[in-house]
Amino acid sequence: MQRVNVEEVTRRLPDLIDAALRGEVILIAANDHQTVRLIPVRQTRKPRRLGSAKGMIHMADDFDAPLEDFQRLYGVNVLPDTTD
Repeated sequence: MQRVNVEEVTRRLPDLIDAALRGEVILIAANDHQTVRLIPVRQTRKPRRLGSAKGMIHMADDFDAPLEDFQRLYGVNVLPDTTD
């Protein structure tokens, strides 16, 4: 932890910023009282937008059709009869 006064901050600001980015606690004092803590800003994600993937995803027409695997696994005829 580093304690620095305002006058020292004006001379060493780039070094103090680097130290804060490395995770070190930097306390800045004015009039012999700790008044400010220098901490890095968290990177925030952009807010999600509804519909941003519109047109990018294609769903097959037979998406919810029964799978042949179920017929083999369970011995159940889940496929439609196509012998017409």
